[in-house]
Amino acid sequence: MRLKRLIQQIDGLEVKGSKEIEITGLTAHSKRVAPGNLFIAKKGRTHDGALFIPDAIASGASAILTDMYDPFVSAVQLIHPDISSIEAKLAACYYQNPSHALRVVGVTGTNGKTTVSFLLESLFSKAEIRTGMIGTIEWIVGDHRFPGSMTTPDVITNQKLLRDMVQAGCSAAVMEVTSHGLDQGRVGEIDFDLAVFTNLTQDHLDYHQDMDAYREAKEKLFAGLTRDKWAILNADDFMRFATKANVFTYGIDADADLQAKEIRLSDKKTQFLVCYQGQELEYRSQLVGKFNVYNFLAAISAGLCYGLSLETCLQALKSFKKVPGRLEKVKEGVFVDYAHTEDALSNVLQTLNEIKKGRLITVFGCGGDRDREKRPKMGKVASELSDMAIVTSDNPRSEDPEEIIEDILRGCDKSVSVQLDREEAIRFAIAIKKPEDLVLIAGKGHEKEQIFAHHVLPFDDAEVVRKLYEGACAY
Repeated sequence: MRLKRLIQQIDGLEVKGSKEIEITGLTAHSKRVAPGNLFIAKKGRTHDGALFIPDAIASGASAILTDMYDPFVSAVQLIHPDISSIEAKLAACYYQNPSHALRVVGVTGTNGKTTVSFLLESLFSKAEIRTGMIGTIEWIVGDHRFPGSMTTPDVITNQKLLRDMVQAGCSAAVMEVTSHGLDQGRVGEIDFDLAVFTNLTQDHLDYHQDMDAYREAKEKLFAGLTRDKWAILNADDFMRFATKANVFTYGIDADADLQAKEIRLSDKKTQFLVCYQGQELEYRSQLVGKFNVYNFLAAISAGLCYGLSLETCLQALKSFKKVPGRLEKVKEGVFVDYAHTEDALSNVLQTLNEIKKGRLITVFGCGGDRDREKRPKMGKVASELSDMAIVTSDNPRSEDPEEIIEDILRGCDKSVSVQLDREEAIRFAIAIKKPEDLVLIAGKGHEKEQIFAHHVLPFDDAEVVRKLYEGACAY
């Protein structure tokens, strides 16, 4: 694409050099620059992109977007006082506004985003709606699946993935939308048709500082919807967002457009009545737990707002089996879950308490370089709702694992076991488990590595469990 076409809709932009050059791609990462690229030298939270302009030019960048002119830079320079405000417009233009050719569903909330996204991708696909997905665990583009590098990618990657979906014949896309992604403009210029809210509980206060700022970040997704769009809200969460869109509600306890009644839980299935516009249909899911009832309701709500019938939605989800790392049964009585917030851990433990026949043994920790306030709260939840809690490491990052554990222990109301090494903690839990007991290994879910200050090690909770049962690791 010629530079003059790329920037024709951008106001307040000064160009030093020719507008006739061909732009072969966009990137804000100097190490990803290819010949002919436009390098976006924006300021981040820890780095100033302007420092990497020489590296970008050395790699072949033909143009630089910066906030200050440098007479010694050989490439064409685009000067704008607020780079972040125009990055999304440039990306959308370069990739030809792909969200306009898709019906895009954004899913946001503290917990449940991944499960709801997987449910929606499955629902739409079974309803013969070719659907792409961008989320924590994986990205789906046509027939191709890729491991997700982050829940909500950067703005350029998002636009590229959406364009790839269009080219792969997709007519819909499902995206997990995080508060970080909203606050940093990563979903800018994406035309969302439906926005789904799951819930809001304490998380990410290391970034947002307080719950008001966290809530305001989430609200941006709904504030951007126009009158012909849909905002799908959890009626039981008592959260309302400012929006011009049509509002559709789902819930269990509060009155809602879509409700679940007569919920029956077991360790193998969940059954409930789905109630909508006078219809009451029985539904049986292989996902366990009351919180998954909310996830199903959220997905069905999106399907209804998309234009599908209730029968179609339920039939499409009938064969859905699991989401990796979300209350995933690895062995009989042993579950792995991503729960890494107070609310998520509480929901999972309450579910397992309702179906247990023996003891409930919980292995968990808290991540380093993250919200410290939630650590004692998670310790309190785990100690109160488990018959035995084993505190261990969970991605300590740059922090001392022992200090993280001390933070957790301050909230524990009763004695817990401490095992610094996560594999040893899992080994201990499996070793003491009796046939009627349940074991929950919480915090990492689908993750395949353990992050320390100076190195990253391969680590998969589910795989550790399998090896223990296969005898690869002796008790």
